[in-house]
Amino acid sequence: MNTMNLLNKQTIQNRRFPYQSLIVLLLLLITIVSCKQKPGNETSQEEQIKLATAPTFNADSAYAFVDKQVNFGPRVPNTPAHVKGGDWMVKKLKEYGFEVTEQPFKPVTFDGKVLNARNIIGTYNPSATKRILLAAHWDSRPFADKDSVKKDQAIDGANDGGSGVGVLLEVARTIHTAQQKPNIGVDIIFFDAEDWGEKDDMQPDQKKVYWCLGSQYWASNLHKPNYSAYFGILLDMVGAKGATFPKEAQSVQFAGSVNNQIWDIAERLGYGQYFIKQEAGGITDDHVFVNTVAKIPMVDILHQEINSNRTFGAYHHTHGDNMSVIDKNTLKAVGQTVIQVLYQEDSGL
Repeated sequence: MNTMNLLNKQTIQNRRFPYQSLIVLLLLLITIVSCKQKPGNETSQEEQIKLATAPTFNADSAYAFVDKQVNFGPRVPNTPAHVKGGDWMVKKLKEYGFEVTEQPFKPVTFDGKVLNARNIIGTYNPSATKRILLAAHWDSRPFADKDSVKKDQAIDGANDGGSGVGVLLEVARTIHTAQQKPNIGVDIIFFDAEDWGEKDDMQPDQKKVYWCLGSQYWASNLHKPNYSAYFGILLDMVGAKGATFPKEAQSVQFAGSVNNQIWDIAERLGYGQYFIKQEAGGITDDHVFVNTVAKIPMVDILHQEINSNRTFGAYHHTHGDNMSVIDKNTLKAVGQTVIQVLYQEDSGL
């Protein structure tokens, strides 16, 4: 998507010009040079690219969606809160005009638990051939293994799980209520059982990945035969105050041009302080299996700390991951960027 224009060098042959023609040519060249050097006439490549008209993302609504999930309680598989939260998400997607497919599966965790899990897939404009995939995980961590107290109790997961779902539900609502709806297809997947990986003080299993169980299952068992998408965007921990989203390494590896496009759009929208144009380490997240197994290029918009001795925020996998960390400005930055990307793809600009 980022192309480099090469200027063709013109060879000027050694010819004799009439005196008058030479004077005219020199005056023309001086005029051109002076115009180019005139301050304020420079136009950057980003300014030349027109942003498509897109509806406004409502951060208040997204915040309310996050709060609603937290009020159910921790959405840990095999609990009533998990069932209620999932049923509510299905209802909201249908309310916003999405066809919904529920994909039940029973993964086994690192500690031998068999989970009653389900991926929730919403489909908008199912007949469209060009499709964009949006995703987030909707379960929450079953233990606060990075906390100093109540380490065996489940966390609220307001940011880690709740924020991505909140943003995507608001994206769905925005499309549904917009006067101008996109002509492209949009698929929203809420992956389950993402956050039941090994505890912080454990070495990961070298033979099996126990994180991202929902995306692993979906990537190997697509909800529709031969399903594909033009590209995908994963949201994970996208609601904390002062969040930074550098370019995650595996997103760059598998979907570099899409990554650049999204970050450029975010910058043009005025969200450059969130979408940092700096590469960060690779993370085992749901996009890994979408990229490598389903073969759909997917970017992970993921909060990672910059110039810090920790990868994620201090609240990560602690009881501090509650509504107190959620910031409407961050939700707005991510949600408006995603909406703009969809309408940009629809417009072909």
